[in-house]
Amino acid sequence: MESLPPEREIRCDAGDQSSEGQPRKPEALNAKSESGQDDRAMCSSLDIYTDHFALSERPFSLLPDPDFLYWSASHQRAYTMLEYGILTRAPITVITGEVGTGKTTLLHHLLKSVSDDVTVGLIANAHGDRGELLRWVLMALNQPAPAEMNYVDLFSAFQSFLIEEYARGHRVILIFDEAQNLSAESLEELRMFTNINSNKDELLQLVLVGQPELRDIIHRPEMRQFAQRVASSFHLTVMGAKTVGKYISHRLYVAGAERNLFSTTAMKLIHDATGGVPRLVNQLCDLSMVYAFTRGNQSITRHTVQQVLDDGSFFASSFDEGGNSP
Repeated sequence: MESLPPEREIRCDAGDQSSEGQPRKPEALNAKSESGQDDRAMCSSLDIYTDHFALSERPFSLLPDPDFLYWSASHQRAYTMLEYGILTRAPITVITGEVGTGKTTLLHHLLKSVSDDVTVGLIANAHGDRGELLRWVLMALNQPAPAEMNYVDLFSAFQSFLIEEYARGHRVILIFDEAQNLSAESLEELRMFTNINSNKDELLQLVLVGQPELRDIIHRPEMRQFAQRVASSFHLTVMGAKTVGKYISHRLYVAGAERNLFSTTAMKLIHDATGGVPRLVNQLCDLSMVYAFTRGNQSITRHTVQQVLDDGSFFASSFDEGGNSP
């Protein structure tokens, strides 16, 4: 595993203890240097506790990172269905899951593994009427879509691109992230795109990834034709308590830890507070490590996690399962 860049000269482990040998107080994070600069502020948030815990990088970043992907049983099955859809040239593949369950991370892993004969267009948060949808698609494929082009011109350019790629021995896959934001009309438009073919070969595959609302839209009676084109699908579920423990251990190991820094009771509380949603697990683990760091502790106990929750630092804990503030 690569270590932190050598140009990082500012260290964040200075002052782990006071001159009396006592653990650092949280307010020490705001201490000023003689030059008047905030030494702690100069430390990247990525480095705030990595030296203290002997880590090579921050293990619980909220950014999707396929290098940290933990292959839970649910994620393995979801990725298998993604691969199955692509390898069998399924017209439409649908992957859904609650917010923060790792859908985008799976996509990033998929993008790293596609072969050179596959042309991929990734579209996130597409919206608008059918003409605007086509512009999103063309731009994702690095094709021009000037404002003066009408729908007929845009569709002609898109069809020509698909045929040209097919002639080169390439197949085109359009991946829509946050696809629950697409209207039923937009989904029907995408279905029509899959009708572009060359004899028995389909020139386009669609991968739709989104929240459970996407499944609700597809299950509407008027979406029957679209649903019949879905040849591969899977719904990602949240993690159980045992899986959360393995997930935490895995991410720490990838970040360079030689042991699990979280106690068993701490991990149980993290599961209970987050509902097993990976993104929330990351957030609460990260905050708990910051709390342990400020106290000079080398491990994260249930008491530390509970302190984060009691202080209200873990903002997600103020919402119920429906996403509403109590």
